[in-house]
Amino acid sequence: MEGEDEHGSGVRETLLSTGEDDERHKVERLGERVWVETKKLWLIVGPSIFSRLASFTMNVITQAFAGHLGEVELAAISIANTVIVGFNFGLLLGMASALETLCGQAFGAKRYHMLGIYMQRSWIVLFMCCFVLLPFYVFATPLLKWLGQPDEVAEWSGVVAVWLIPLHFSFAFQFPLQRFLQCQLKTPVIAWVSLLGLLVNVLSSWLFIYVWDFGLYGAAISLDISWWVLVFGMYAYTAYGGCPLTWTGFSLEAFSGLWEFLKLSSASGVMLCLENWYYRILVLMTGKLDNATIAVDALSVCMTINGWEMMIPLAFFAGTGVRVANELGAGNGKAAKFATQVSVAQSTVIGLIFCVLVMIFHDYIAYIFTTSSAVLQSVDNMSFLLAVTILLNSIQPVLSGVAVGSGWQAFVAYINLGCYYLIGLPLGIIMGWVFKTGVAGIWGGMIFGGTAFQTLILTIVTARCDWEKEAEEAFFRVNKWSKSNSNAQLETSIN
Repeated sequence: MEGEDEHGSGVRETLLSTGEDDERHKVERLGERVWVETKKLWLIVGPSIFSRLASFTMNVITQAFAGHLGEVELAAISIANTVIVGFNFGLLLGMASALETLCGQAFGAKRYHMLGIYMQRSWIVLFMCCFVLLPFYVFATPLLKWLGQPDEVAEWSGVVAVWLIPLHFSFAFQFPLQRFLQCQLKTPVIAWVSLLGLLVNVLSSWLFIYVWDFGLYGAAISLDISWWVLVFGMYAYTAYGGCPLTWTGFSLEAFSGLWEFLKLSSASGVMLCLENWYYRILVLMTGKLDNATIAVDALSVCMTINGWEMMIPLAFFAGTGVRVANELGAGNGKAAKFATQVSVAQSTVIGLIFCVLVMIFHDYIAYIFTTSSAVLQSVDNMSFLLAVTILLNSIQPVLSGVAVGSGWQAFVAYINLGCYYLIGLPLGIIMGWVFKTGVAGIWGGMIFGGTAFQTLILTIVTARCDWEKEAEEAFFRVNKWSKSNSNAQLETSIN
């Protein structure tokens, strides 16, 4: 019996040892998979963070230069950039994100020749839309007055908006170029071009505003020049040998299937612009409060800081969209799911870090833009809301990236419409005016009512996703959109 007990004990020890080894191997394999996926993700996210920070910093630098001219000047450049340019920026950026679905999945399926065609179609569609959106710039002053902005701020904002029309047209070419390069993992090029644009912006802002004393006109001219540097830099790389597989020159095929491409781009545009406009509306609503100039200045500072940090989750938005699209295009549903999990986890950790930093330095962060004691105090009072906004925005854009990579744009547009405009906006109005809590109430109601609810719904949708089915749909989508003869017409649009 003792021999049997010893034998049984040995077997149990062997089984336990084998089980521990299996668990250790599973952990090691999981760690290896996370590391491999992290390298793939950060190949896109790293340069994208830099390029997006550089692009956004161009606006921040110009705003900072203008802010030291006076409070009205700061409010004017903030409104022109945040509201007028921002409204159109959101729509055109969203429309260009259709390329993240099409180019990303085509690249994963090795249909390289179609990427250049898709980009040219996007150029055509966005360029036409730029003309449709011109009235926002031309009639900015009466529009802003109608929306309740102070007369002096509205007048100056309208002047700046007209001078920013060249910037507006640069979006039609820069956004598609960026996504075209991004989907084929050429993000370092975007980063280098963005660095060049940033350096040009610093030099031109200093020259036009301080040296040549052009004031707000100089601020607008500086932004115009800097953004067109991005366009010409990325196009030069693309056209002169940087993308031999995906760019074979201009083609008449780009004019085929434009209606279907417009419908897909519109769905993408609505998805992103509903979210982008949400924060622009927040600034407009603040303009209707008492002591509006101080309130607008303070909120603009907070939105600028939030937008600055937002470049990191937006880079994860880009990285997740590309990784998911590439894997689905290659038929790897499980890999797309794993890429999503890794991206959400890493972006959330980074968001937590910045959330804590804002809470620690809450009474210093506004000194970058102003020395006005009233604005500084107002920003300090809203630092908690800024921290919460940063945390929520570290998760939501990544989930939107999953939607773009999977082709769910139209579906997510409905979610955004419901959460932001049927829940968040009314709650913000109630908190701000009915309960008389001012700008903090408006912002808090819109964040906790709209952004938080939307993030929860996207989390549930993503968690319940059937990734193998998504891979099958991506296969169908790539075949449908890859008809490459010049007479081919796209039969149906992506839902």
